[in-house]
Amino acid sequence: MTITLKTEGDIQLKGTIRVPGDKSISHRAVMLGAIAKGKTKVYGLLTGDDCLNTIECFRKMGVVIRRDEDYVEIDGTGFDGLQEPVEILDVGNSGTTIRLMLGILAGAPFHTCLIGDASIAKRPMDRVALPLRQMGAKIDGRDDGSFAPISIRGGGLEGIDYVSPVASAQVKSAILLAGLHAEGVTTVIEPQSSRNHTERMLRAFGCQIEVDGLKTAIKGKQDLHGTTIHVPGDISSAAFFLAAGVIVPNSELKIQNVGINPTRTGIIDVLKEMGANIIEETASDEIEPAADITIKSSNLKGIEIGGDIIPRLIDEIPIIALAATQAEGKTIIKDAAELKVKETNRIDTVVQELTKMGAKIEPTDDGMIIYGGTKLRPALVDSHGDHRIGMMLAIASCLAEGETFIENSEAISISYPNFFQHLKELKS
Repeated sequence: MTITLKTEGDIQLKGTIRVPGDKSISHRAVMLGAIAKGKTKVYGLLTGDDCLNTIECFRKMGVVIRRDEDYVEIDGTGFDGLQEPVEILDVGNSGTTIRLMLGILAGAPFHTCLIGDASIAKRPMDRVALPLRQMGAKIDGRDDGSFAPISIRGGGLEGIDYVSPVASAQVKSAILLAGLHAEGVTTVIEPQSSRNHTERMLRAFGCQIEVDGLKTAIKGKQDLHGTTIHVPGDISSAAFFLAAGVIVPNSELKIQNVGINPTRTGIIDVLKEMGANIIEETASDEIEPAADITIKSSNLKGIEIGGDIIPRLIDEIPIIALAATQAEGKTIIKDAAELKVKETNRIDTVVQELTKMGAKIEPTDDGMIIYGGTKLRPALVDSHGDHRIGMMLAIASCLAEGETFIENSEAISISYPNFFQHLKELKS
């Protein structure tokens, strides 16, 4: 689907919005609720395509999940209550679903096959398959289990000490979820800190887990117990309006109840370092901390972004690149080779699409160089089926007078079904 976004004259963004629930937290709430004993209620769950695919996968394994207007209720079967699925589990576009599901299924004594869309077929699965095989799971698929479709027969796991070559919450989470049903203790050591939503969520379901710096350990054979989860707004979705509020002249926005888990707030730290006017007011601090965030138009300066902060903002780099086109001076993004194995090769895609709009931007092996102070122009652009690229281009259209056409815009519904509605409300 192609959407047309028209910008006439000088626009400004004003108002208050509440972004959809955090995608990472929503996935984990459904997964742990399904394998816990008893009922779990999840308020604020993201009902985008990715999370709906996670729900459907567990329904195919015998878990009863009901969607109400305000919450999702899960009748947890306990891990031993999962049933061997008759059908193939289709994860759609969700890398989180397929990798974390492999961790859960590694402990299940039955056979499962998982598939996804064309994007999932390109994303590396060996980073999860290799440690799970070390624990005792039997995994096969394309290129010896490196790519989906992928099949797994689980059970009989032994805990391992695993030194991960990448800082990846998906890899860490898959191993910890397998460790939950393994004999002994399973330990994961990362090169840098990655998101800790799984650790927080496991504790909420009654699991004991130990974190010591970059080392996380879980003891096997623990039962989870149903609970109530309140999912805050997704900071990765809020990031597009955070940047928009900063770079669109004469704008002021308030985004309510945004998750501010410290492993996810790299976008706020970077925008502030660039000179953004951002104010946070604590909204809640339950399983995950949240805040109301106010953003005002600001004069940005180019900076260098790399090192330990990259895992804390890897999904926000497309919108940071857009913000950098409006900054004074040069911005360098490095140490972000992980962008190449997202829904698209986001290094190449960001460069390609923003160049169409007049940006001065160069790809590097592990990031990009953006030259600021650029006036953008309308163009025919393409999300390439990547929701974050699509939203970035929609925000870019606010700076380009005329009509911008975004092909494959339907991808945005993966994480932000009412994105265009919010954008229209803020522009009116």
